[in-house]
Order: sequence, then structure tokens, then C-alpha cells
Amino acid sequence: MISLRPFLAGCVSAALVLSCVFPAAAQLFETKAAQAFMIDGETGTVLFSKDADKLIQPASLAKLMTMEMAFNAIKTGRLKLDDTFVVSEHAWRTGGAPSGTSTMFAALKSAIRLEDLIKGVTIQAANDGCIVFAEGFSGSEDNFALQMTERARQIGLEKSKFVNATGLPADGQQTTVRELAMLALHLWRDYPDLYANYGQKDFTWNKITQRNRNPLLAMDIGADGLAVGASEQNGFGIVGSATQSGKRVIAAMSGLASDKERAEEARKLIEWGLRSFEKTEIFGNDEVVGEAQVFGGTRSGVPLKAKGPVDIFLPITNRDKLTARIVYDGPLPAPVEKGQRVGSLRVWIGDTLSQETPLYAAETVEVGTLPGRALDAVKELAVGWLR
Repeated sequence: MISLRPFLAGCVSAALVLSCVFPAAAQLFETKAAQAFMIDGETGTVLFSKDADKLIQPASLAKLMTMEMAFNAIKTGRLKLDDTFVVSEHAWRTGGAPSGTSTMFAALKSAIRLEDLIKGVTIQAANDGCIVFAEGFSGSEDNFALQMTERARQIGLEKSKFVNATGLPADGQQTTVRELAMLALHLWRDYPDLYANYGQKDFTWNKITQRNRNPLLAMDIGADGLAVGASEQNGFGIVGSATQSGKRVIAAMSGLASDKERAEEARKLIEWGLRSFEKTEIFGNDEVVGEAQVFGGTRSGVPLKAKGPVDIFLPITNRDKLTARIVYDGPLPAPVEKGQRVGSLRVWIGDTLSQETPLYAAETVEVGTLPGRALDAVKELAVGWLR
């Protein structure tokens, strides 16, 4: 790992908001996607962001949340891969052969193992597979959708809302590319064995073989997931993940004009992410990051540290695009306890907020003497209005 400590020396010091100021920079990459978001899988560093919080219809990308429900049920022991689910008429008509949509061609009233349903959804984007699982898991697809939204909140997705298990058009169904990428990261981190289904290139079930709909898997770029979708309102979208030489990136895109453009733009973004960044240690374990001002204490400042080293993925050829700032609400009133959460270290790459790391007081600062507190009060009265 390369250390940036000499580069950052003097940039992160005592202030309410401190920064290393560099010339304003445009995005380091351009894409035709209306919305796009990409992160590093190891550190969570944001590598690229474009209108990432705009609400969009997830279309078939909603199936990622459906599978999270299945994966979580297996991990917690509620379900087993050998459990079976029966194909209702609603599942057959809405998502099966009569629907004309993505399907695993499940027969009406047949019983399907959960393992096969998972493969049907992750590989074939099977709508009938989603509905069969939803009804068997929650009694009805409507109830399952409510549980999907509740589960989304539990794993940190604040804006996503689900109305059905498939992503088929429905009023009120919404997400963002940021939350889709975070969902994909969660699937990869928390369910590695089940996540592997997304990288399978085809699946034969009931004597019917269908290829995986993810175009990235055929591009020899290290892709191993995840899914594609398309809606009339938001165009073509994709959530993809790829790994090379120990690096992993996860990208979500929406608002593309065609399946061809979707495949090409996703490939370009992912390849750029894999080749253009390297892991960098900004601050080592137990290293002081900066200092926060203290009001009314035995000392005028307190050193700040993160819990462990601070690593980030940075551009290989554009190091001058880095901006680092300590942000806190201060000056801090004494006493300040060692280990107290004080603020955060925010790092930008160009115009993108890439990482935010909590900072904690490295020492205790006790309440100062009465004369000292009075002097601090006078100083605060004199300069506080300038903030």
C-alpha cells in the first residue's frame, strides 16, 4: 500500500472544517447513463457518482431485494435449499409462460425446490420464480413486498420501496442507483456462497436451458454478477460486479437508451474502476488525523483518531484531485472523554464524496479553571459570529 501521509501533512489540522484545497475538478469519467454509482468492494470507497440519489423504477433489478429475502432466510435457518414451493395460478399467469415475460416456465400447481427458484431468478430473471417464492414465504405477493421494504430499511436502504417481488411495472415502486449498488455489496459480503449463483452463465431446469441475461459475464472482465432491468420511464439499467487482481468494483447504472448501450457503458465504467485506482493508506492504525478545538477545557484542543487505519482507493494518475476535510460541530464544550465520537474525516475525489470515516477523541480533556473558561467565553463571543 502507498501512504499519502507526506502528501497530506499539514492539510488536516485544527479547525471546524479543514481542507486541502486544490483546483476545482470535473468528474474523472464520463458516461451516457443518466444515473450511475460505483464503489470499491473492499473499502466501500465511492469511485464514481452521477445523480446517484434520483428516484427511479427498479424494474427487474427489484429481484435483487427478493433474493436478499431468500438468502437471509437461508442464512438464519428459517429456510433450507431443499424446501419446496407450489406454483399458484397467479404466479403462473403473471410471471410464467402465459405472461410473455422472463420466466423459468414453471408448471401450474407444480412444486419447486428453493434452490431451483433461486437459480431461476438469479440466472434467468424468472418472474414466476419470484412470485412463487414470495407467496410461499409471506402468504401473498403484496405482503411479501411490504416485508421487502421493511428489510430494505434494516440493511440501510432508506429510499427504496417495493410493491411486488418481480419489478414488473407498479405505481410507487422506487429505488436509486446508490441503494442498488449498496444492496449488491451487501449480497456479496453477507451471502458469498449464494451470491455465486449470479455468476453462473446458464441454467437448465425442466429440460429448458436459458443463458444468464447479464451481458458482462461474457466480456472476460472478471464479472460475476448481478442483474439487468428496463422500464419505460427510466430506460435500461444494470447492476454489475467484477473482480481483477484482488480488486472488486460494484456499479449500478440507469437511464441508458438500449441494451447494447447498457452493456457497453457498464463495461467501460467497470474496467475504468478496476484499472484506475489503487489502495492507499491515508492514516495508519492509531495515528492522529488532526485536532479539534475545545471550549472551556484544560487544553484548547484534542487530537482525533479513527478506529483503525484509514484506507481508500485513489486515482492512480490524478492524485491532485484529492480533497480531505475534518468536519465537526465545535468548538467542543469540555469535558471531552477519550473515545468520544467528535466528527468525521471526509475525502473527496474530484467532485465525488468518496469516503467518510468517524473520528474520536484520542485523549480526555477535563473542564478548565474558572478564569480559563471565562477567557474562552470572551474569545467565543468575539469570533463566534464569524462562523
